[in-house]
Amino acid sequence: MRWGLFFGAVLLFAQIGVAAAQLTGEPSKDARQLNFQLFEAAKKGRTSDVQLYLKHGASIIARDRFGNTALLLAAFSGRAKTVKVMLDVGSDIKHQNLGGSTAILRAAKAGKRKSVKVLLDAGADVNLLNKKLLSPLAAAAFNGDVETFRLLLDHGADIDVTDNSGKSAILYASAKGFAEIVRALLDAGIDVNKTYGNDLTALMWAAGHSNDVPSVDAMKTVGLLIERGARLDLKDNRGKTARIIAADMGHEAVLKVLAKAGGG
Repeated sequence: MRWGLFFGAVLLFAQIGVAAAQLTGEPSKDARQLNFQLFEAAKKGRTSDVQLYLKHGASIIARDRFGNTALLLAAFSGRAKTVKVMLDVGSDIKHQNLGGSTAILRAAKAGKRKSVKVLLDAGADVNLLNKKLLSPLAAAAFNGDVETFRLLLDHGADIDVTDNSGKSAILYASAKGFAEIVRALLDAGIDVNKTYGNDLTALMWAAGHSNDVPSVDAMKTVGLLIERGARLDLKDNRGKTARIIAADMGHEAVLKVLAKAGGG
């Protein structure tokens, strides 16, 4: 009799636990394990496993400790086929993680062009910013990923969004010597002489970071900006022109390009 009462009590508590989990919306241990397996499969592009875990109850809205869903994890890892599967089963393409990044921003930041293409074809917002106000276009510019950059441009990406550090796509590209991305922005109509934080222009950024990139890339970028109308007489908030900034950096090759163009 006592054993019967004991097992009855155990069953009752188990039922109460299940009911409580249902009421609070918290996943059971099994569900959490399935979601973890889903995350791992999504990151590694194991599409058949992703489908299997979803079939057995893994959730498309489950998030890791950074707020990433399986879709965001797959996008960042460049698993385009898995991204497509997650979208096909209804994953939220607009979901933002704790840092405010969407799947397309994470894919652009990681230079995963195929994932970016899948997301764009599914209607991803190319101008949705994260909490640092970083755009997918600026992320692609920072990485120097020309193909992804042009893909985003072709889908209506804003060419001159400024993040919370005062930088935009042209500043990132100029500083890192990514001349082809600078060219694409200029072709898209960006103002070559626009001033940003501390009254710095793209030319000043290129001159100021010339020691951080190969000389040939720095010279090509500086030369392109000058060719497309960058003013040599503009000064930053310290009264320095691009030539003075380059001199401070001690970059003789860039100084020669500026001097040849008449930069004082």
